[in-house]
Amino acid sequence: MGDVRIAIIGAGFGGLGAAIRFREEGIEDFVVLERGQDVGGTWRENTYPGCACDVPSHLYSFSFAMNPDWSRSFAPQAEILAYLRGMADRVRDRIRFGAEVESARWDDDEQRWLVTTPDGSFRAQVLVSATGPLSETKRPDVPGLDSFEGTMFHSAEWDHEHDLSGERVAVIGTGASSAQFIPHVQQRAAQMDVFQR
Repeated sequence: MGDVRIAIIGAGFGGLGAAIRFREEGIEDFVVLERGQDVGGTWRENTYPGCACDVPSHLYSFSFAMNPDWSRSFAPQAEILAYLRGMADRVRDRIRFGAEVESARWDDDEQRWLVTTPDGSFRAQVLVSATGPLSETKRPDVPGLDSFEGTMFHSAEWDHEHDLSGERVAVIGTGASSAQFIPHVQQRAAQMDVFQR
C-alpha cells in the first residue's frame, strides 16, 4: 500500500461516513483500513438475540442518505448492517479488509503518520480514528472466571451453536446489549440470574 493523504481506521458508521464525505468533497486520496472481512463494525460483530438499535432508527441514517424504510422504530441488527453495506458500496474501492492497524506513530520530521498493518507500513498526512468501542469485548474481572468449566461467551461473540434451552444461565451486566438479549434467553433457560455491579 502506498502513501496516502488520509487514512481512516474502521469501516463502521464513523469510518464509512468520513470516507463518503471525503469523496463527496472531491478528495480521492484516502484509504479505509478495516481489520475484519466486512464493513459494519459494531453491527457486524454483535449478532446476539434481539440485537437492535437502542435509539430511534432514523438517527442511524446518515444525513446524506436518510433511510425512510426502517421496518420499525428501533431497527434490528441485520437491517442496520444491510444499510451500512449499501453505504459501503460508495467507497468500497478504497476499503482494505484484513488491514488491522498494528501501530500509528506521528513522525515530527516527516510531518506524517507512519501506519503499520499486516501488509506493511505507509505514511498518511491525516489519520482519522473511527474505531468503535462497542465492537471490543470487555470481560469482567471476576475471581474464578478463568477456571469456570461451563460454556461462557460474551454478547459480542454470541455462540449461536450453543442451545441455552433448559440451562442455568448467569448474565453479568445490565447494559443495552443484555437488556435486549435477556428476554430471549429467559424464554428458553431453566433459570437465569442477572448480576449488576
